[in-house]
Amino acid sequence: MNLKSIFKICLFALVIVACKNEVKEPAEPTEMVEAVETDFSFNVEEFADIKILRYQIPGWEALSLKEQKLVYYLTQAGLAGRDIMWDQNYRHNLTIRTALENVYTTYTGDKTTDNWSNFESYLKRVWFSNGIHHHYSNAKLVPDFNKAYLNELLAATNTTLEGDAFDVLFNDKDAKKVNQAKGVDNVLESAVNFYGPDVTNADVASFYKAKTSPDPTKPLSYGLNSQLVKENGVLKERVYKSGGLYGAAIDEIVKWLEKAQGVAENEAQGNALGLLISYYKTGDLQTWDDYNVAWTAATEGNIDYINSFIEVYNDPLGYRGSYETVVQINDFDMSKKMAVVSGNAQWFEDNSPLMDEHKKKNVVGVTYKVVNVAGEAGDSSPSTPIGVNLPNANWIRAAVGSKSVSLGNIINAYSNAGSTGRLAEFVNDEEELQLEEEYGQLADKLHTALHEVIGHASGQLNPGVGETKETLKTYASTLEEGRADLVGLYYLYDSKLQELGLVEDWEKVGKAAYDGYIRNGLLTQLIRLDLGDDVEEAHMRNRQWVSSWAFEKGKADNVIEKITRDGKTYFNINDYKKLHELFGQLLRETQRIKSEGDYAAVEALVEGYGVKVDQAIHAEVLERNKQFPSPPYSGFVNPVLVPETNDAGEITAIKVTQPNAFAEQMLNYSKVYSHLPEVN
Repeated sequence: MNLKSIFKICLFALVIVACKNEVKEPAEPTEMVEAVETDFSFNVEEFADIKILRYQIPGWEALSLKEQKLVYYLTQAGLAGRDIMWDQNYRHNLTIRTALENVYTTYTGDKTTDNWSNFESYLKRVWFSNGIHHHYSNAKLVPDFNKAYLNELLAATNTTLEGDAFDVLFNDKDAKKVNQAKGVDNVLESAVNFYGPDVTNADVASFYKAKTSPDPTKPLSYGLNSQLVKENGVLKERVYKSGGLYGAAIDEIVKWLEKAQGVAENEAQGNALGLLISYYKTGDLQTWDDYNVAWTAATEGNIDYINSFIEVYNDPLGYRGSYETVVQINDFDMSKKMAVVSGNAQWFEDNSPLMDEHKKKNVVGVTYKVVNVAGEAGDSSPSTPIGVNLPNANWIRAAVGSKSVSLGNIINAYSNAGSTGRLAEFVNDEEELQLEEEYGQLADKLHTALHEVIGHASGQLNPGVGETKETLKTYASTLEEGRADLVGLYYLYDSKLQELGLVEDWEKVGKAAYDGYIRNGLLTQLIRLDLGDDVEEAHMRNRQWVSSWAFEKGKADNVIEKITRDGKTYFNINDYKKLHELFGQLLRETQRIKSEGDYAAVEALVEGYGVKVDQAIHAEVLERNKQFPSPPYSGFVNPVLVPETNDAGEITAIKVTQPNAFAEQMLNYSKVYSHLPEVN
């Protein structure tokens, strides 16, 4: 079977999306998917704007018992910290969840009413988002029942939910988990529980301006593992560690990580786990960097993992990491094929349109693997990434390298979970449709690989320029994701891909990629917004500002044409070569902005092209989308690993089972892995 055919079997269309440095769920559901025939049921249920799926763990039976134990211990470590994410997302989340779950499990009244159905749907939405704010839009979830009905349920089940934790479900307070709007105090206006309720943007800036890393060339990730609060008017960090904030859950994480270290596959893996354990115990940020260096270099073995406070997208200022874990089993066959991309990282850097002073002279240590997920928790579950590139520290990427992974079984689950029919509605003509059908999935997979392996590893900061979270502030995340997208887009329309044996027709693959990106950035991603909303999520912003900038700059040559036909809007690319050149120009500029820390330029780019939405087009897109009832968001229940033991209590086998329902798994997690008090 050739490489193209393998890709088309394994891929899910239109995965050019949010990466966090991770690629999250597909941005545009589509019917053009070649699914693998299987008796396994990938679909679990649907509610509100959510579809719940399940995934398999290919290769589980091929692992040794020792390897299975390692996976099991790492999975248990991840779940042990699950409630940290809930508390990080919002200070009342654990209180609210406890009350709602008690109502759900003990209410014996009439469950045939619309009110009960609405209550059940609301609870499932809260479960899915790890709190009361939408997992993607960050807007507070609005119940379709009133205060009186909730009070009736509380009374009937002897459940207590009062004060702010009750009122916030129905009032306008804490409306956004993360507020990235211009002209507001983003910290004060964000409900995320990374900061005390009276901490401001200026407080954060002044507090960390006073921090100096022992080695300025290796800046520590100040703020990554702490909450910043005011005590008697004085700013203070509450550090996540044993004996500190979230200590009870962290001690459980450490317990399972120590078991994992005892069955490590090799010395490098064991040493890395030891450093992670030390970091959890001490909260020391130098140990965090030491761990990341060791983890990045530990590339041998069948098992890998992501675990700790990592991505900073939930912090409006980009300091604090959300808790997440992903446990991975290597897919060696696909990883070998994708190594072609990482093996040519230096060529891509040398031939990019970046200014010479912004190019890395030696791109090191970029590894790209396809893996199969065995378990996830925290910020990675139920809404999961499909690709990840870590670590995030720029100096470690430059000096040691990074690990990029594509979550193969997650992508496969999306591919086999059905389709919606949106594609035919939004393509401009039959040629665009045929290109997507034949080349779209391959184009998307390659874009993900180029984005993760080449994009995030590309470029360098000018000497003396601070980290992007300091220089570009609230725009740092969207600038970085757009920059990585542009790296992928630039090389997707390049004959080098065919020379490397990755495609059979580079031009058609490139055209399909460009069609899909522009269609999504200017039209179809709008189905995720309510009419009248600005674009706030960092990755949606980057897709819009990349697409809108290219559309405007190409107007003189009619590079991208806006077409209105039968009252419907389409965008047609007339000149792919010139669009390739425009993407190169924008890539050069975005790298300059990052390298120089040009805040004025990134503000103009994002606010000018990435925030405001054409309301007429938005209304039209929403109306056209009404014919497709499938939810726009998907997430997963996790397989359950069940150990079997002998009389001595030793594990003799570990079986993989599947939960029957979303509620079943969420309630079990609350029962088994609730290691924190409701208020922390």
